[in-house]
Amino acid sequence: MTPALRRTGRSVTCAALACVLACAGAAVQARAGAPHPAAPASTALRTADGAEARLLEVYALIGQGRQAEALAKAGQLARAWPTFQAAQLVHADLLALRLPPAGRRAVEQRLQAPGAAEALRSLRDESARRLEALRHRPAPGTVPAQLLAVPASSRYALAVDVSRSRMYVLRNTRQGLELAADYYVSLGKAGAGKRVEGDARTPLGVYHVTSNLPARTLPDFYGAGALPLNYPNAYDRRAGRTGSGIWLHGSPPEQYARAPLATDGCVVLADNDLRQLLRMADVGATVVTIAPRLDWIPQAEARVQAQALRRQVLAWNEARAEGDLQRWQSFYLPDAVRAGRLGQQRPALRDELAQTAGRGRAIELKDVSVLRWRDERQELMVVNFGEVPRGERAGALRRQYWLHAPGGWKIFHEEWL
Repeated sequence: MTPALRRTGRSVTCAALACVLACAGAAVQARAGAPHPAAPASTALRTADGAEARLLEVYALIGQGRQAEALAKAGQLARAWPTFQAAQLVHADLLALRLPPAGRRAVEQRLQAPGAAEALRSLRDESARRLEALRHRPAPGTVPAQLLAVPASSRYALAVDVSRSRMYVLRNTRQGLELAADYYVSLGKAGAGKRVEGDARTPLGVYHVTSNLPARTLPDFYGAGALPLNYPNAYDRRAGRTGSGIWLHGSPPEQYARAPLATDGCVVLADNDLRQLLRMADVGATVVTIAPRLDWIPQAEARVQAQALRRQVLAWNEARAEGDLQRWQSFYLPDAVRAGRLGQQRPALRDELAQTAGRGRAIELKDVSVLRWRDERQELMVVNFGEVPRGERAGALRRQYWLHAPGGWKIFHEEWL
């Protein structure tokens, strides 16, 4: 409790204010430039409509002990966004502080009802997650360790930090990835780490957007639209994970945002954030990584790691160019799968090698992207590249999934897109 609140002579009976005061105070210090171990030089919150920034401003005023200003701004925010339940809650909490002790006790008794208590816990958790995102900002010039080299065809890449209920949108530039926006998100009711159909968990891994569904084609429950993901991907299927229908989508009209753990496995955003995301996504190309906690590394380190992994892919292509079937096969696990239209046309490595030799022209790899994933089981990389016969302008797009196995990196799945 801040000294300013103690001077009021009232006990703070509102649990929401009690839980945000420490975080709000630390956030204020970090934004003002005071030292904070978890928040070095950092980037500002970048959301679609400013509602979250206004909510965090209210928290900051509370942290400074400026309750009158906080109440005024909370009231303005609640009127501007009547479905923003976290904003309505902090406004109600500030109003409750003005009640006499008997009135506050009566309010608290009403809030002990089972349904109300659970709803309040979810809203308090949402407030805490939003404050965490303010306190712990990615340092400038850093990128998620999973996004080492994003395809040039993908204008943006998306990274979800489960621990903070946060999605970071990174713009793909010639200089590397740059933070463009970040949004609060709601995840699976049972948390993350999906394993089976119906477990209400959000999957963890590296995925791609497969389509863009406008709101007019969907029920109101999905809000402004949806971006389906390719879950289960090849690694999920290899691990025996099941399920389908994992989307990034909006919120129903009666809710500005949903509780941190409220979905059946999808990643759900506020509608205005989702509308912005729909304009950024490139079907088939936009990368989405969902991690328990994102590890941000310097751009220079990401480039070094990406180059080391690209060398594996270039060695694979070199063996093919030399027509060395035995060496080329050594890059594949014995149970490797080949999928997609071209995969069905060329089901065997021997057949593809014969066709390549028959053309008499080397195949050049274009725009080799590298995505990396580690879990408790194995280390994985997902690579995408274009295959263009020398002298031609275009070719096929191939995606490969590699595992770090005994003896080095090996391909266990590849597909043509």
